[in-house]
Amino acid sequence: MELEDKIVVITGGTKGLGKALALSFLKNGSKIVVCSRNEDELINLEKDILGIKADVTKEDELQKVINFIKEKFGKLDIWINNAGIWLPHSLSEDFDMDKVKEMFDVNVFGSMNGSRVALRFIKKQGFGSILNIISDSALIGRPMSSMYSASKWAMNGFTKSIREENKNISIFSIYPGGMKTDIFGENKPENYGEFMDPNSVADKIVENLKKDIPEEELIIRR
Repeated sequence: MELEDKIVVITGGTKGLGKALALSFLKNGSKIVVCSRNEDELINLEKDILGIKADVTKEDELQKVINFIKEKFGKLDIWINNAGIWLPHSLSEDFDMDKVKEMFDVNVFGSMNGSRVALRFIKKQGFGSILNIISDSALIGRPMSSMYSASKWAMNGFTKSIREENKNISIFSIYPGGMKTDIFGENKPENYGEFMDPNSVADKIVENLKKDIPEEELIIRR
């Protein structure tokens, strides 16, 4: 896929992997729109990156992003569901289920909302791609991280299913391993020092899209 002048929307695009993706697409000549529910983070965006305040847990707010894209650019080429949160390690029976529900709202329902609004628009215009940033936690069981893994397994099942429903639309599942981002806050895992640079992960995602036949399911590990 040629990325010059492609319109790319990234949820959770103001930091971590989302920001790295925005910069990587920008280097390839794409036009970038990032979404965040934190308005302060949108103020300090790099030049040439547009920011829109939107909460992925609210489908109507993501629909407003689609409306903005349609009015400003007339098309959408790539929608990336990247927004996500993580919970500190704990035994399954000790997790605060209110916090687990908040995580599922973002990781699972947020990605569903983004995919739904993007699919409707992509089907009408006749082209476009969706990337769901999942995690390699969707491929294995991880002790002390059962709830996060469960949210990613849900994302994985949803993404595979919408790919089967929409054979004529490129829908990608991206499974990165651990990255050095602030998703962990003050609760970094013990092996955090071994985690990947999000910029290198973003470049691999972008390079995959540029292939003549990109991998629909891309696993990225050290």
